[in-house]
Amino acid sequence: MTPVRIPAIKVLLLPKDTNAHGTIFGGVILSHIDLASAIEARTIAAHRYVTRAMREVEFHEPVFVGDIVCFYTELVRVGHTSVTIRVTVEAERWGVPPARMGMTGHGDVVKVTEAEVVLVAVNDQGRPIPIRPEPLASEPTTNHQPPTTDRP
Repeated sequence: MTPVRIPAIKVLLLPKDTNAHGTIFGGVILSHIDLASAIEARTIAAHRYVTRAMREVEFHEPVFVGDIVCFYTELVRVGHTSVTIRVTVEAERWGVPPARMGMTGHGDVVKVTEAEVVLVAVNDQGRPIPIRPEPLASEPTTNHQPPTTDRP
């Protein structure tokens, strides 16, 4: 049985999100990737996160007005102060004319983008902080032997 995937974000993209070619502007997709990765990071530890890097961003297919776009996240790595999240973006084609791209245009799912995002946990001053609490310094070890006495 295939596990059910739940997207971190699911959006319907509108005409205001288009570029000069009539497809969804890549920056809109990047913005949602950033948000989706932050949502995933918050499930690891409830910190404030800032984006350090977006790696290996690949745009495979265009996104069209009317597409329902799902942003799926997967934890790749937890470091000392950072987390790396993989985001896979899929579009459900609802507004694409059937002749375009060899699809029916009625619910076909296409992987459109993927990226790896590195986020850093920060404090109120914007300085990096540990993702997980530091181990407490061990208390002084005590000798659990009964005290010795010089009495006979």
